Amino acid sequence: GRYLHFAEQLTSCGFGVYAMDWIGHGGSDGLHGYVPSLDYVIEDMEVLLDKIMLENPDVPCFLLGHSTGGAVVLKASLYAHIRTRLEGIILTSPAVRVKPAHPIVGAVAPIFSLIAPKFQFKGANKRGIPVSRDPAALLAKYSDPLVYTGPIRVRTGHEILRISSYLLHNLKKVTVPFVVLHGTADRVTDPLASRELYTEAASRHKDLRLYEGFLHDLLFEPERDEIAADIIGWMDRTLGLQAV
Repeated sequence: GRYLHFAEQLTSCGFGVYAMDWIGHGGSDGLHGYVPSLDYVIEDMEVLLDKIMLENPDVPCFLLGHSTGGAVVLKASLYAHIRTRLEGIILTSPAVRVKPAHPIVGAVAPIFSLIAPKFQFKGANKRGIPVSRDPAALLAKYSDPLVYTGPIRVRTGHEILRISSYLLHNLKKVTVPFVVLHGTADRVTDPLASRELYTEAASRHKDLRLYEGFLHDLLFEPERDEIAADIIGWMDRTLGLQAV
């Protein structure tokens, strides 16, 4: 529901939109904020892709992922059976590199994720980190009961660090057309890692958009319409290239 405005912008330009809540997030099943494995999220995404393809045969398909969702989409695109079904991917503030919410998290997460995976690491609550320069957007996010704002659960944190490490070691294997968008003032995920992705990826059709001074939630920044226009413009150009 948080992305309704962007979805309406997409549909007004002729794009159909599907979305899903991860396990443990939004309205989906599971303990709130708990992801036993991000590979489960990729499996769920494949089910969604099957549904989309069945209901829209021969229609080009893009995947968009934000933050950890961007990391999930990027990893999914490395699998050939998923890559061949995609026209391209859009990554906003992807978690290609993240700083642990607390230095000790990176050290203890591999152990604690096995013995106490649902434990909430109280020193790792990122709620205080601003993710938008729009006060109304921040209020809406942190007052939404479907948005998890508690301390990060150890297994979830470990999974985010694990997928980020995997991606950093496999950037050269990326071949899918993509655009990556990142704010230079993002304090949650590293914009320099998005630049590394753009530089190292083998994709023939790739684009990098860095927004000076923007924070983490790009589609909730005051310039959200500019971000949406950049995404839609990239998809239109990508479709035009495929038609040539």
